[in-house]
Amino acid sequence: MSDSEQKLRQALMRIADVAQAAADTGRYVDEDDKPHGETARRPHNHAGGKNAHCSIKQLPGRLAEKAAKTATSINPMNRVSFGAIGSVSRGLVLSPAAIAVLVGKYWGPQQRRLTVSFLDGGPSDLRRRIIQHMNAWNQTAGISFVETRGVGKVRISRNQAGYWSYLGTDILHIPSNRPTLNLQGFTMNTEDSEFHRVVRHEAGHTLGFPHEHMREELVDLIDPQKAYDFFLRTQGWSREMVDQQVLTPLSQDSIMATPPDQDSIMCYQLPGSITKDGQPIRGGSDINATDYAFAGQIYPKVSSEGASSLQAQMGFADEWSPSEDVEVDEELVP
Repeated sequence: MSDSEQKLRQALMRIADVAQAAADTGRYVDEDDKPHGETARRPHNHAGGKNAHCSIKQLPGRLAEKAAKTATSINPMNRVSFGAIGSVSRGLVLSPAAIAVLVGKYWGPQQRRLTVSFLDGGPSDLRRRIIQHMNAWNQTAGISFVETRGVGKVRISRNQAGYWSYLGTDILHIPSNRPTLNLQGFTMNTEDSEFHRVVRHEAGHTLGFPHEHMREELVDLIDPQKAYDFFLRTQGWSREMVDQQVLTPLSQDSIMATPPDQDSIMCYQLPGSITKDGQPIRGGSDINATDYAFAGQIYPKVSSEGASSLQAQMGFADEWSPSEDVEVDEELVP
């Protein structure tokens, strides 16, 4: 096994440990379950604060395997078994919770609209403004958000603590009376820069995009103990929460096939006080060119035939003429 495969294997094992801890301890629970998890705690830098950090919410452990099956049924490219992950994970015993972390949550290349409802109502101009910023991704992506008078697949709250969203297809497993995305305290008086920074970021999670700062190359820049101290002090996060949200690197195969981008809208702004070299991780304040390019690849604005062709170009699939298909004689299979 090469050094890179060994590092990936170690990362998978760490992800498995963190995912199982999340399932066992009940992290990422909703406000009604506050005694069981840290995310229900109000962050010290609450809504509107430039340093308030987003959390990706996870489903209860009992739903992890179902959610993974849902993700792969909606989009087979979400499967954990493709690429380097599959080759180095053979022989590892991964729990359903770990598999759920590793499985992609993307909605698939077909053009689609995700319905949106607001659990706490709110004025019509605010609702339009929020959806307008969510649809900024539609500049390149063939997926859009549209408000419904009924119960939306995406359900937005402004009354719970913090900024957070469930990831991609996981929202399909959330009870219809609960939010899938939270924008604490947002009003028409909220600065426009926060609509760009926060609303577009959370919409990115709903599209299935993870945190860019969890790319292996960026995680390697962070001093773990300094990170534990910083996030406990500023966000009230436990060590497990910091592991889950900041220190567990994502597989290279599950995210952008581009160099890590500190200016991505999906990247936290992290201070130099927690990095090994004292240099901050810049973080993005709006969707940038790399974000738009990736969104256009994952959710192409083309026909299903064109999408299949694009996926093949990206390495997700291999295509050839039907006349070249190999007929397997089952009697000769060992």
